[in-house]
Amino acid sequence: MSGEHPPFDRKDRLILALAALLRAERQTRDAFEEAVADERISRETLQAMLSDPVPVITREDLAFAEDFAFSRHLPPARTN
Repeated sequence: MSGEHPPFDRKDRLILALAALLRAERQTRDAFEEAVADERISRETLQAMLSDPVPVITREDLAFAEDFAFSRHLPPARTN
């Protein structure tokens, strides 16, 4: 079984996807930080980005996620 990986279950795939998302977010943040430091982004662009009225996660996104979780019979999230 050299070079073969066991099949990934759902939890493994979720962990891999979250790790990839975190890596992408870090790369984006690093690129943004470098661009700001080198003054490659104008003040107007920064102001537009900071005042963007569209939230990253909308109420519709949250409702969809909750519906999806309930459809899979997942336990409710704990808030404490």
